Amino acid sequence: QVQLVESGGGLVQAGDSLRLSCAASGRTFSSGALGWFRQAPGKEREFVAAVSWTGGNTVVADSVKGRFTISRDNAKKMAYLQMNGLKPEDTAVYYCAKTGSSYTLGSNGVYDSWGQGTQVTVSS
Repeated sequence: QVQLVESGGGLVQAGDSLRLSCAASGRTFSSGALGWFRQAPGKEREFVAAVSWTGGNTVVADSVKGRFTISRDNAKKMAYLQMNGLKPEDTAVYYCAKTGSSYTLGSNGVYDSWGQGTQVTVSS
């Protein structure tokens, strides 16, 4: 099992950038995909991006493509979500999640470890 802790959220203005971090503890960090999800008030949780265990493959939701970039550093047990050109509709709680060692990369993956989330608020 792995524990995930997100950080880096905050209140920013439209057009600004933020970098979210996901710190992991546990022995199985590198064996699985990592994903970022978000949930806005009154809405269902939404897939944002995922990165393979090597970091070599990524999947990004159409709603953030070209603005958000996901990456990971297995040596540091960290994952990141670089968010540029933020929009008010990006306002949500952002969650980091991890799959098991056998996975489907993307929104259909089975994510069995989740962090507590970090709030991102984008003002217009």
